[in-house]
Amino acid sequence: MQIRLLEDPLQRSQVCEKVLRALPLWFGIESSILDYIKNVQTMQTWIVDDSSTAVGFLSINKHNPFTSEIYVMGILPEFHGRKIGYQLIRAAEISLAVQNFKFLTVKTLSESKPNKEYAQTRRFYLRYGFFPVEEFKTLWGEANPCLLLIKNISLT
Repeated sequence: MQIRLLEDPLQRSQVCEKVLRALPLWFGIESSILDYIKNVQTMQTWIVDDSSTAVGFLSINKHNPFTSEIYVMGILPEFHGRKIGYQLIRAAEISLAVQNFKFLTVKTLSESKPNKEYAQTRRFYLRYGFFPVEEFKTLWGEANPCLLLIKNISLT
């Protein structure tokens, strides 16, 4: 498996769509999927290739000179549990730290809405050094409370 930065905006969208549509338990809102597919075109995006087929990706939204966000990340279900997500995050962290970013954030469904898949997602981020910052009960609508997590990626 190889991790690489994907330069072509159209390919970013294609990989994003392929992976998100394979993850309906995490990405089941069509309008959100369409937003992700469109928005990743302008974002730094890393992919993981397995025999020249993308099996996962991560896209970064740069908010300001100090803070970037994992805008969206997905791994095809048959590749879960192989530390691909960690490898994608690590590649992004290194690149961002070299660019002098200090923090990496991510938003996910809050624990105040019980969901088995998102409990797994929160455990994943906590295991890799992210810390909860705040819950936003209405950012994504009342049915989807948002949890903001953060990680220090500073080289100094």
